[in-house]
Parts: sequence; C-alpha cells; structure tokens
Amino acid sequence: MGHLKHALSLAVGLAALAVPAAAGEVWKPIFNGRDLTGWTPKITHRPLGENWRNTFRAEDGVLRVVYDQYDTFKDEFAILIYRQPLANYRLRLEYRMMGPGMPGAPVWAVRNSGVMLHGQAPETIALHQRFPVAVEAQFLAGAPGENRPTGNVCTPGVTVSIGGTPMAEHCRNSSSRTFPEGEWVRFEAEVRGSRVMRHWVNGELVMEYADIRLAPAEFPEFAADPAAVGGQAGAPVESGYISLQGEGHPVEFRRVEVLELR
Repeated sequence: MGHLKHALSLAVGLAALAVPAAAGEVWKPIFNGRDLTGWTPKITHRPLGENWRNTFRAEDGVLRVVYDQYDTFKDEFAILIYRQPLANYRLRLEYRMMGPGMPGAPVWAVRNSGVMLHGQAPETIALHQRFPVAVEAQFLAGAPGENRPTGNVCTPGVTVSIGGTPMAEHCRNSSSRTFPEGEWVRFEAEVRGSRVMRHWVNGELVMEYADIRLAPAEFPEFAADPAAVGGQAGAPVESGYISLQGEGHPVEFRRVEVLELR
C-alpha cells in the first residue's frame, strides 16, 4: 500500500507539471510544412521580406534555418515573423539544433536559437537592428557533459519580473535539463497579455514570469523614440508578434501551432 500511495503521489505531482488540456481545444497550425506562407523574414542589414541567401526554408514538413549559402556569418541575425499579432494564446512547437555552427558567429550563439514573443511590429524593425524588441524564449543545446538548460527567458528591449522581483540580468536559465544537438525538443508557451508567461519543455513547467514592460533604451534606434515600438518606457507590453530565430547555428522547427485564449 505504501508503494501504491507513493506511486499515486508521484503521478499527481507529474500531472501538475504537464500543460493542462481542455476538451474541445482547437489548435491552429501556423506553419503549413510546405512553404513560408504567413511568415516574413527579417535579417540584420537586409530589408524586411528578403530571405537573404535562402536562410529560411520549408522542406519535408520542417522549417529550417540553414547557412549553406553563407561563406561566413557577418552579423546576419535573422527572425521569421508570423503575420498575426497575438495577445492571449498558447504556442507549441518542436525544435532541434543541427550542427555545425557558422564561422564568424559569436561564441554565445553556438547551439542557440529561440522564439520571440510579444515582438515589435515588423514594419518598425530598423534595417541594422540585430534583434526585435520582444520577450525571448531561448532555446539552447548542450555538448556532452555541459549544463545548458533550455526554455530560458531573455529580455531584448523589455523587462520582466520573476516571483514579483524585476529580473536584473538579460537572460535567466530555466529549470530544464540539458538536451543534446540533434534531439527534437517539445516547447510550449502560455502568454496572457503583459500579466504572465509560462514555458514548458517536454511537458514540464520550467519557467514563469510576469509584468512584461517596454524598456527599449538598449536599442539606439529607439532610445529617443520608444513610441516607435509601442509606447513609452515602462508601458505594459500586452501583445505582439511571434518570430523564430536564427543566430548563426542551424536549427529546425516543426509542428508549430497556436491556441488562442480568451
């Protein structure tokens, strides 16, 4: 009986970590597996809409970020932006890192990608801007023996609070384990305006934060005119655009879906 109680307690605990399911949920695929319909590329130093050197590709049901037409990486940080801004939703996808990384990419970009949430409007992104103003759910993969959690939070041009305390650092690691290059990882985010965001990795809740606010001073393009990206510094960020990242290391995405919430 003691073993049974322990097993039931463990099962209940694990169930609490899983993303809650509801009857009648209607998830909407936002990547069709065939092409980039509904998505717009923005690559640093290139105009909005130019898929420079075929960086983003749809092949065999997978959305790929690849660099086989590059000789070297020269600050071409890339995002692929979904067409519709959203405020309250759940996003789920699978990703995997694929090596090797590009010569010329920064050391921190090795096995590094992510999905941007509540991103600024595409037409406001400056030509030479490296990253959008957004909340980044950061994806990392680790080498053997390396401790490198995934599903982290980073804050380009915004601030967030964790446990009621403003996060001072640019990135905060989640509680996830480390995943190797080449392994598919399931990620899900719950986004409820500026109030709360949660990250799950393979069904386990690994990060929760709240109070998302605009803080674009780190971007020279917007330091003097924060209204260009949605309001004055300190304004709540209630909605925005989803985008998938390319930072110089090949990465693949599949099964990208959204469930809108009330």
